Amino acid sequence: MSKRWIGLVVVLWVTACSPIDPKLKQYLVEGERLYVLHCSNCHQRDGQGLRRVYPPLAGSDYLKENLPRVICSMKYGLQGEIIVNGIMYNQAMPGVPSLTELELAEIATYLYNSWGTQTGLIDARRIGPLLDSCARPRPRR
Repeated sequence: MSKRWIGLVVVLWVTACSPIDPKLKQYLVEGERLYVLHCSNCHQRDGQGLRRVYPPLAGSDYLKENLPRVICSMKYGLQGEIIVNGIMYNQAMPGVPSLTELELAEIATYLYNSWGTQTGLIDARRIGPLLDSCARPRPRR
């Protein structure tokens, strides 16, 4: 049997023997789709960012320590300096105001369960209170 087939058999066996919560699985699948659509252009598909222009999400200390700010940034954008893994970034990040609380939860669940991290489900019910804490940008006149 080739190495490719052995790898496929192992993946299928692990998937079959490791029950995953259907809601978590749904969030992960939809979160990945939304991440690719809205975030991967800058943060890259593999979450590594773009050198010193766009910060990495994979292995990011900022991501681990700032869930409320991450949620607010996805919805309303982010301006100013941030430090990620000891490196300063100062590139404005546009928000996506059209994202629903469910979509924000799906993206967050994907981010917090990818690239070696396993935080579990970030339920949509958590997002509303987090958004209420955001320092929202002021409308332009």
